Amino acid sequence: MRRSVQDNSFMVMVVLVTIAFIWLLLPFYGAVLWAAILALLFNPLQRWLVVRLKGRRNLAAALSLVACVCIVVIPGSLILASLAQEATALYNRLSRSQVDLVTIVEHIRDALPTYVVDMLGNFQLDSIEQVQARITSFVAQAAQMVASRALSIGQGTAQLFVSLGVMLYVLFFLFRDGSVIARIIRRASPLSDFHTDYVLRKFATVVKATVKGNVIIAILQGTIGGLAFWFLGIEAALLWGVLMAVLSLLPAIGSFLVWAPVAFYLLLTGEYVRGGILLAVGVFVISLIDNLLRPPLVGKDTRLPDYVVLVSTLGGISLLGINGFVIGPLIAALFFAVWSLFASQERLREAKQEERRKMDPIPIEPKQVERTGP
Repeated sequence: MRRSVQDNSFMVMVVLVTIAFIWLLLPFYGAVLWAAILALLFNPLQRWLVVRLKGRRNLAAALSLVACVCIVVIPGSLILASLAQEATALYNRLSRSQVDLVTIVEHIRDALPTYVVDMLGNFQLDSIEQVQARITSFVAQAAQMVASRALSIGQGTAQLFVSLGVMLYVLFFLFRDGSVIARIIRRASPLSDFHTDYVLRKFATVVKATVKGNVIIAILQGTIGGLAFWFLGIEAALLWGVLMAVLSLLPAIGSFLVWAPVAFYLLLTGEYVRGGILLAVGVFVISLIDNLLRPPLVGKDTRLPDYVVLVSTLGGISLLGINGFVIGPLIAALFFAVWSLFASQERLREAKQEERRKMDPIPIEPKQVERTGP
């Protein structure tokens, strides 16, 4: 009895200490998450360097860290800086009324069929004044949102650098001691060895597929879309390219939400050559990249239905910000993996019970002795 109480008390203590440790890491969960993601993605490089450097894991980890900084951190910082500069320039042009919205709306309205204009009248969008009022209201709300975002980014600059430092620091030790940490987790897991290995493998596979596959596809779609915008002389090409790359993480809709309205606007305003080129690039290049590259990059074993990816990605982003595009599909994939494993084990257990029942000898009932006479 005393032993049972001690064991239960110790388990309660383990759970409480674990919850407290997770709560302590919450301010930097994004840094730790991306350190783990980069460690998984660059793990082949780390193993190769360890072999080439004859087991000097510290030096191999340092070189792998430098590779991550050169391949991921520096290019990402440069793109973000250029994106912020271009977004600020576009916002300044809109706020100073350098873009003649009334003329643009008139061109679109004149190019639309009569029944479409009548349909817009049901939404009070059939006159230039009404459309201008809606656009002005939208620009004012966007300006307020941009101002608040800029203020929050300025206030969080120090936090951003601290998180980046924590990520690089943790990443170095994950490179150096990743295999040891994995063995510790495997031994300390309360699950069976089979379940622990299955969950860890699934986690690594889904993270690699989500980040490597989706990010490569997003970069390609955003790059092609941005280059097409730049070639056609559309302003803020980098901004629209990055927006297409971000939206391409969402299946079904993706970058279509960016290039399609621009292509239709060009066609409606009489820019048939530019609009036709952008429409052809969008349909035959950007849209086909996902169908052609996603199966070999992501793989069939980790492929989730598009509606699950869409809902889990949107839910993850709404709850966790930019980190949600990884965490959302990861949770969804683990959910399906764990439940499929549970269902397969239940079917195996039922099959074994049925086989055992068939192999058991059939009980023979004792014969009843007929009684004759009194």
